[in-house]
This record gives sequence, structure tokens and C-alpha cells, in this order.
Amino acid sequence: MDDLIAKVESKYIKTQVTDARPGDTVRARIRITEGEGEDQRTRTQTFEGVVIARRGGGVNESITVRRMSFGIGIERTFPLHSPLVEDIEVVRRGDVRRAKLYYLRSRRGRAARVKQKGRGPVQPLAEDEQVSETEADEADQEVATKAEPGDVVDSVAEEEAPE
Repeated sequence: MDDLIAKVESKYIKTQVTDARPGDTVRARIRITEGEGEDQRTRTQTFEGVVIARRGGGVNESITVRRMSFGIGIERTFPLHSPLVEDIEVVRRGDVRRAKLYYLRSRRGRAARVKQKGRGPVQPLAEDEQVSETEADEADQEVATKAEPGDVVDSVAEEEAPE
């Protein structure tokens, strides 16, 4: 029985699903159909907010996104494998320690914010900004020769502790 269900569901599973986790801020693009008959038209609507829950598995997998709109909290659940969901883009990663963030519902203002996780990958320098190893070594030597005994030669100078 389970094999039959898995076989039917496999036709509807998307291959590229976002890796949105609770605490992440996401921008979901949903296809909305307005009107009926000949007046029917389709448009894309975006919904940006914090993922407060991820549940289910396979075709039934979904995320719940919460945002504040004019001081009122709005939550919307998006089935990840729905054909109406065009794209779910992760805007920033959140640093949380829970799988369900329902406690954000009772928080207001700054208390409802989620800390950002890390600073992201370091971007490589452009071709014209790259420094060769010899130039870097020469710059280090120049800094070392200008330093007096007892000086801290580091990119971050330490403050002297009062005695």
C-alpha cells in the first residue's frame, strides 16, 4: 500500500525545493488567479516573512510564514510542492534553537525579531582588487618595521587594561 502511495506522489514532487528552516526570512511567490470566465487573469503575489514552522514530508511538506502587516500578524501556510507556489527564496538565515517558533505570536516589536545567523560566505576580491603574495608580505614587513617595542602588531589593537 505504501509503495502505491509513494508511486502516485512521486509524480507531484518538485525536484528543486527550498531549504527554508524555522527562523529564516523568506520571500514566497504565489500564482494567484483572479476573476472568472473571460475576465480571468493570473498574477504573482509575494509574501515575505519569518518561517515559524515546517511540517510534513513528501508531497505534504509545508512551511508556515508569519509577517506583520499594519500592526497585525498574518500567517500563511505554503505547501512546498504545490504548482501554485512559483518560488520560495531565502532572504536571510535565522539563528534559532527551536523547531517551532510559535512564541513569536505573543511578541511585539524588537522582541519578535530573530537574530541573523553568521555573516554568510566571504566574497572573493575582484581581479583589479586582488593583491599578490609578495605585495602582502612587503606590506606586513612595512608595518613591522614601523612598530616600536611593546606595540601590538595586529589588525585589531587591544585596549590597555587599567591597573
